[in-house]
Amino acid sequence: MTIEQISISEYNSFYENYIKIIPKETSLGILFLENLKESLDLFDSLSEDQLSFKYEEGKWTVAEVLQHLIDVERIFQYRALSLTRKETKPLPGFDHNEYVVNSGAEHRSLKSLKDEFEIVRKSTSILFNSFTENMLKTVGEINGSAATPRAIGFIIIGHTKHHLTILQERYKL
Repeated sequence: MTIEQISISEYNSFYENYIKIIPKETSLGILFLENLKESLDLFDSLSEDQLSFKYEEGKWTVAEVLQHLIDVERIFQYRALSLTRKETKPLPGFDHNEYVVNSGAEHRSLKSLKDEFEIVRKSTSILFNSFTENMLKTVGEINGSAATPRAIGFIIIGHTKHHLTILQERYKL
């Protein structure tokens, strides 16, 4: 399955910027692996001292960005799983800023963040590989909008790519 198969009706328009940065002809399974390598390459270039860096007052530290990637991927895993299992209750949104404030990222080591990201991403890949084509097309409700697991998979990749770009361009990493 490629991003070209996803309709705007399968996700909230808030995620359009994440969807737009996905390579058009690449399958979701390959994207999970390529994006994992891209992420780990960036993480490998970091030092412990860089984890506390903010490019501007009021912005997240590098450690908080990495923790945010982990937290959001876990939430989106749950959302995709819930939809494939035909959850009938609408799934709630979440306040990503509150998650960051309460994450304890400042107490994490680079190795622990990197290891957790890698494990979570591999878990995401395995989870999505377990879904059938019909499961991936299941429509449910998340935060007041229709959503499908297949759109969620691409949103996970686009979200990570978005933050990797910010780390490179604004944090100069």
